[in-house]
Amino acid sequence: MTRLIALLLIAGTAALAGCNTMAGAGQDISNGGHDLTNSAEQAK
Repeated sequence: MTRLIALLLIAGTAALAGCNTMAGAGQDISNGGHDLTNSAEQAK
């Protein structure tokens, strides 16, 4: 029973860390797209 609880805690922590990483990557990509769009608008 203790092993099961420990395994669930580890799996939950890994899942949360993965979600935060993907959210951060999505924000970085989005910010890069906005920067590219802004520089293209300025170059007109």
